[in-house]
Amino acid sequence: MNSNRPGFLNMVRAPFLSSIISPLIAGTLLAYYIGHHVDFLNFGLVLILGICFHVATNVYNDIYDTLQGTDEINMNRNEFSGGSGVIVQDPSVLPVMLRIARIAWLAAILISIILLFRVQPDFRIPLVILTVLSAFFSKYYTAAPIKLAYRGWGEFSVWFAFGPMAIAVAVIGQNVRLSPGVLIAMPITGISTLSILLIGQIIDLDADRAAGKWGVAVRRGIKTTGILYGIFQILLCVNIVVLAAISPGRRWPILLTLIPYAILLPQVLKTLWFHTDDLDKMKKAAGQNVLLHLAFSTLFVMTFLISILMR
Repeated sequence: MNSNRPGFLNMVRAPFLSSIISPLIAGTLLAYYIGHHVDFLNFGLVLILGICFHVATNVYNDIYDTLQGTDEINMNRNEFSGGSGVIVQDPSVLPVMLRIARIAWLAAILISIILLFRVQPDFRIPLVILTVLSAFFSKYYTAAPIKLAYRGWGEFSVWFAFGPMAIAVAVIGQNVRLSPGVLIAMPITGISTLSILLIGQIIDLDADRAAGKWGVAVRRGIKTTGILYGIFQILLCVNIVVLAAISPGRRWPILLTLIPYAILLPQVLKTLWFHTDDLDKMKKAAGQNVLLHLAFSTLFVMTFLISILMR
């Protein structure tokens, strides 16, 4: 047995699972805010469903980025971008990674079938559509022949999967319809996750270009990617303000989610504007952005809970 073999948590990139856990919990709390009831079994099924699909996505991404050469030539990989790189470090883990991805993918499908019998008939078709899309994105984000991330669809896939889709499946899992408040909340968590991808693309630019991975940084350049990052983060903040303004009841606590943005966003934007040619500073900015994402994701859930308790 290889004592240096990477652990399971490294293989599945466990710290980044917060990107799916946050919208699923927030969506469930939002459904409770609307429907005044929580089906805890359905919540558990939805949470496991989302985690399994995200694990499959992370592992498949590492597998196909390695097989297609992207990870082999990425000299700037770090803990905030470029994938885990565990297969490059130890090729013997490839069969293990394939098993993890397949088991997680099949487990998510099985759980979605169970959930299908626990939601009301009106919600079954939307749930099937969301499951099919999740299964598709999880494998074909990087896998041939679709390779979404290699064809310029990676940014949309990440935003849509971790924003609208995640919130929708959490709400539908509680047998609650998609009200205007839900629709307004849908883009938020997707934008937060997308921000990690955008900065990662700047750091991984040379490797992505050489491997033919046509993300926005390769297509439009570093400066444009930095501007898009700033625009999307500002849109997220505006989205939070709108959600607080139009939602019934005491929803002002959600404004607390803007505190990490006031502290960290100016530092990240400064680096993106003035220091994109300094790799060390860019890696530091990527770390700050991940911290921003984690702080926001935590507060996003907590402020929904506070709003419920204050009602």
